[in-house]
Amino acid sequence: MELLDRYLDAIEFWLPKRQKRDIIAELSEDLRSQIEEREAEVGRKLEDAEVEAILKRCGSPVEVAFRYRPQQYLIGPTLFPVYRFVLAVLLIGCVVPRFLIWLGFLIVDPAHRGYLHMENLWTTVVYFAFFTTLAFAIAERNGAKLEFLNTWNPRKLPAVRDPNRISRSNSLFEIAVVVGVNVWFASMFWPRPLINFYGVQITPAPVWKVIFWSYLFLSTCNLAVSVSNLFRPSWTRLRAGVRLAATALGYGLFCWASKAQMVAQISVPRLAPEDAVKLTNLINAAMASIFWYAVAIGIIALAFDLRRVVRVKSGREHGGSMGTAVKNLSDSMVNGS
Repeated sequence: MELLDRYLDAIEFWLPKRQKRDIIAELSEDLRSQIEEREAEVGRKLEDAEVEAILKRCGSPVEVAFRYRPQQYLIGPTLFPVYRFVLAVLLIGCVVPRFLIWLGFLIVDPAHRGYLHMENLWTTVVYFAFFTTLAFAIAERNGAKLEFLNTWNPRKLPAVRDPNRISRSNSLFEIAVVVGVNVWFASMFWPRPLINFYGVQITPAPVWKVIFWSYLFLSTCNLAVSVSNLFRPSWTRLRAGVRLAATALGYGLFCWASKAQMVAQISVPRLAPEDAVKLTNLINAAMASIFWYAVAIGIIALAFDLRRVVRVKSGREHGGSMGTAVKNLSDSMVNGS
């Protein structure tokens, strides 16, 4: 029943969030009943081509999903979910890069952050929203049809994605990055009275030893999770929990370090001692100024890791209900035979 699972998974993407589970369960039961009736007629299990014919009679995943959506007025039910998806992508692509640029100027060069005025940002957002809505409204009024609704093929639907499955290439990339960064970090900033950073001599504060060893410990924990994911590429509650704890402690350490005045003294060739003192104070002040930004980014990262833990704990709703339906179907076939 791989075609049916992929068909239902594709429909689920376009359904209203609050009704996904009930609608998918209803569709699954109806389609499986049709398949069972057809199998009873022919006296054998249906081939993929026969299942494909049944699915085609039901309509494309987009058409089926749109039947469960309320009627729209400016943009009809066929185009509205596509319009909302396109609008969200455009707005995110507009707002996020500009915000990151503004944040970079705020951290690196606060004196020039004003060139990205919020008024200009909101004007751009309004333009994007207006012209996107206008284009879809015109298409709706002209009776535009989406060509792919009539040319779709069940065999070309994407495979059902397991959200708890981990790509081995991602694990290998994480391992390479963590090992490379750790080797560079340890060789460059190993705790000692004086650190030579590309010709600049830095005298770290005593608190630097705590930060250094804490970072290496948390980084090693993440490395262990990545290695485990490489050989067992599915998230478990334990590994997801370890990753969540490491993320929380890591961002907590970074926030604390930003306020800890880590640099005691800096010596730069051809720089007067009084200017070196000013540079030391400037670096410590710059680190302290990013505290709340580090908190905000940490909260976002923790939200993703927490979502992973909850997802592993509860299981995928669609996947769970689909597995139950498949088990019930197989039991009924065994009993019937």
